[in-house]
Order: sequence, then structure tokens, then C-alpha cells
Amino acid sequence: MKSISVCSAAALALMLAVAPVAQAKPAKPGARASQPANAAQRQLQQLMKDYYLSVARFEPMGATFMGDNRFDDQLGMSIGPKQIARQYADYRKFSTRLKAIRPEALSSADRISYDILDYTLASALAGEPFPDHLMPVDPSGGMPTALANLASGDNSQPITTPKQYRAYLSRVRQLSDWIEQAIANMREGIKSGVVQSKALTATAIPKYDKLISATPEASVFYTPITKLPAGFSAADKAALTRAYRDEIANQLNPALVRMAAFLKEEYLPAGRDTAGYGALPNGRAWYAQRVAAQTTTTLTPEQIHQIGLQEVARIQQQFAELGPKLGYTGAPAGLPRWMSEQPKYRPFKSEEEILAFYRALDQRLAPKLAGMFTLLPKAPLEQRLEPELTRASASDHYGPPASDGSRPGIFWSVVNDPTTYDSTRMTTLYLHEGRPGHHFQIALQLERPLPDFRKFNYIVAYGEGWGLYAESLGKELGVFEAPDQYFGHLNAELLRAVRLVVDTGLHEQGWTREQAMAYMRETLGHSEAVAKIAAERYMAWPGQALAYKIGQMKISELRQNAAAALGPRFVLSEFHRVVLEDGAMPLAVLEQKVKRWVESTRASGTQ
Repeated sequence: MKSISVCSAAALALMLAVAPVAQAKPAKPGARASQPANAAQRQLQQLMKDYYLSVARFEPMGATFMGDNRFDDQLGMSIGPKQIARQYADYRKFSTRLKAIRPEALSSADRISYDILDYTLASALAGEPFPDHLMPVDPSGGMPTALANLASGDNSQPITTPKQYRAYLSRVRQLSDWIEQAIANMREGIKSGVVQSKALTATAIPKYDKLISATPEASVFYTPITKLPAGFSAADKAALTRAYRDEIANQLNPALVRMAAFLKEEYLPAGRDTAGYGALPNGRAWYAQRVAAQTTTTLTPEQIHQIGLQEVARIQQQFAELGPKLGYTGAPAGLPRWMSEQPKYRPFKSEEEILAFYRALDQRLAPKLAGMFTLLPKAPLEQRLEPELTRASASDHYGPPASDGSRPGIFWSVVNDPTTYDSTRMTTLYLHEGRPGHHFQIALQLERPLPDFRKFNYIVAYGEGWGLYAESLGKELGVFEAPDQYFGHLNAELLRAVRLVVDTGLHEQGWTREQAMAYMRETLGHSEAVAKIAAERYMAWPGQALAYKIGQMKISELRQNAAAALGPRFVLSEFHRVVLEDGAMPLAVLEQKVKRWVESTRASGTQ
């Protein structure tokens, strides 16, 4: 492990400063949201509608995953050069329209929307020079795997009515064209030197092999037909069965065979041996753009690398204090590996025992959360086991509720072998994925009276920053009393700190995949297999893993600053309301919002 110097708190705060954006002015005294909208407000409202429809039609799968099911029959061709060019043209038009609106004429609520859209459009346009579409396949398999994971109908895309069956079939029909476009893109990438790492392509190939079926009936995309509701008419059953079978046999399976052959015979040999984006044409600038987009800050990769090293050192110091309470007397860096070798932390014999733990934890949390949050989602949260269909490639995660209330929020626990399920991570995991983490943030966002472009939006630095901040509430909630559960929290926090080091190491500093794996094995106690999966994730999605820790540190900093400024007038539940009530936003916009709340509270003498 590299030695580091610990920077001062002031220097760290400076490093966490975010990009400047136009600050919203408080509404004039006596202003009411119910007043007739002026011309600026009407222009903004129409622009927001137009922007959201443009993005949802360009990437309809994203709308589905965020709970908007209006586009469930569309797959989108967001990797098509012509479609991409049209989308960037739209962004420029939207930006021009936005700049024609007088922000000072807007209400405080509309000003937040203005600032979010301004930031979002600028970030989108900053990505135009970089040809992401030339590398459409990653270790997950990309679009084909994403669509396959919806086939059960248990996740974001419901498949229970004839109309919904036809909507999913429509997406399956569009997948063959997506595959052909992906192959064309990758051939163009080979010519221009924009190719995926050989290691990532090698990991993706088995995903495509698995999607190819000997018969249509054996295909994962045929799954809806195996679950046809008894209430469907005989005519609907026959027509849907025939349509699914014909599409898979005549179009989709041949396309998947072509993709698998292309990856093995053309793309893998042409791949690069390097791991990071820094090795690509204009790669360092490409990575810097990704970092800015994912973290919504102006932090440089080098600054983030140093923050990661500092956080690793800080957490390992806490390991030094915690280790003896767990019976461990070795070096702090060795605690994660030692804990992974203790069989008592894998106590489960069945899936139901794991589910029972999460349900009991949820009941334990409910009364405690009432004191910290006055703004609570209406949508219920259920705890379920990941369906067997998607279990092998999934990790424990949260599924948003439907925006119309027809589906609850769901915490999905992924159990492949209950006897290997790590009990130490369960409490902090549930705080992040369930309550008060993603369920509070995403369900509330879907329920609040927000414009669609904000209601169905996900900003990683905000959403994952909130999830990690929610984990940090475990001590105050009294659920980390057991040393093993507190270790689980610290170990999860260490993972997010390590990501800062590894992601920037790979893409900015030229680390190899093997260097990244070695650092994770040493620091996190990862096995070779787990380290490989993690390293390849960071290779494939540059910058994404940075957003968790950067977002959490900013939210924690805003809380500390607000508490210091307000003293006894600081109310935690009010701070949480301010952070959550307007949904996801760039960290810069959130910071200004919290500052305005602090100023108004100090001025009024009330919360």
C-alpha cells in the first residue's frame, strides 16, 4: 500500500468544492406556487416536457428502469450514429431555448428546475466529442442482457396483460437491429482505434453464448410465454406464443449467433491489452469528462485519487480499534480477509432465513426512522428474493416502485448459496438499498410533484451519495451495536474509498487490471475472482464508481456545515427534508439549496 500524507480539513473541503452554477434566488415574499405562471415559467415548463420526451424516446430502457412504463414497447437506438447526431442537435436546441428564459422571473421551485436542466444539458454536450457508441459491449453483455433481465416480468417492466406481452415482444423484435448496429459500431471502432479491452470482451462473450438457445422455447426471451396467465383468451395465448417463437427462431437467435461469432473471431483479436481509457485516442480528456459527469464536480482524477488514499487510511485506523473487539489482533489491513475466513459470519442454511433477517431489520428500523424523517414515501417496501432467472448475474439491489403506485419498492436479495451469504454486510446493505437509502430517495422522487425530467431522473452522485450517507446513519439509528455489523459498515465504506483509488489508477495513472486486482486483494481481502469482477466493472464504466463516496462526502459536509451554522436550531429531520424533497440534482445545485435553507432559517429564527 502506498504511503500518503493526510491533508487538512480545509484542504479537503476545497477539494470537494463543486462546479459553480447559477444560484437560485429566493422567491419574493408573498409569492405562491398557485399564482398564474408567467411567460418564463410557461416556456420552462414546455421545455422540460420536450426535453424529457426527447431523452425518454432516445433511451426508453432508462425510463423503464426509473419507473416510467409509457415507453415499454421501445428499445431505442442510442448507439446509432444518426440517432446520436439528432440527439445532440436536440440538446443544443434545448440549451438555446433555456438561455432565452429569464431565470430571475422564475419561482424558487422553477429556478431549481432551471439550474438542474442547465447543468444537465451542459454535461450532456460536453460528452459529444467522445464516441461511447463505438464500445457498446461491456462485461455485463450490454443491451441484450439488460432486456433478458426484464423477461421475468418481476422487475421494472411488468408483463401481465396482453398489451404488456406485446410491449416486451416489441422490444425483442428491435433487439436484432440493435445487435447489427453494435457490430457495425465495433468494426468502425477497430478502424479508429476505439476498442474495448480484450479482458472485458472475453468476459462478455459467455454472456452472449448463454443467450443463444437451441430452441425458441429454451430462450430466456421466451420466459413470458412460460408464464401466460390463465385468464388470457385462447386466441391471445396462441397468437403471443406463435409471435414469440417466430421472432426468437427467425430473427433474434441468428442475430445473437452473429454477435457471438463476431466477438470471438474479429473483436477479441483486435482488442487492446491496456485497461484504462487513458490508452484510447483522446482518452485522458474522455476520462476527465466522465469523472465530471459522474461526480458533478470539478475534482480532477488526481485529487480524487488522493481523497481515496486518505479515506482508506482513515478507515483502516478504525479497523485498528475495532479488530480486538472481534477477536482479531493482526494488522488493520488484514481484518477484511480474516473476517471473510470466519465461518460464524455465514450462519444461514436457507434463503428464507436471509429474507427473515431483512424483514426483521426493516421492522426494527421503522420506529427509529420516524424520528429522523418527517418526509416519508407512501410506497411500501417489500423484501424479496431475486428470481432464479437473473440470480447468477445480479447483486442485492433496489427496484423502484411504479410511478402509478401499482408496484411497491422492492429490496431484492440475491442468494445463490445461503451458506456463503455474508451476514456482516446485511445491515449496512439494507440501509443503502432499502430504508432510508434508495427507497426513501427514489420512491419520494416518484411521488413528489416534479416535472418528468426530474421525476424519472437518476444522478449517480446524488443517488448513490445518498445511499452511502444513509448507511452512515446506522450508528445514530442504533443498528451497529454489534461489532460484526459495524465492521460490515466500515468494510462497505472501505470498498467505496478503494474505488476512488482503483478507478483513477486504471484510467488516469495507467494501472493494469492486475495492479487493480492486487490492490483490492491487499486492501479489501478480495479473492482473485471477486477482484477480477470488480476491476472489470471499473474498467468498463469509468468514473461511475467515484460518485458514491464523493456524493456521500458532500452530503455529510453539508450536514456538518448546516449544524455548525444553525447550532441548536438545526433539526436533522428538516435537513433530510431539504435534501430529499426536490429529488436528484447535481451536487452544486444541492449545495446552493441547502445554503439557502440555512440562510432563511437563520433569518427567520425558525426551522
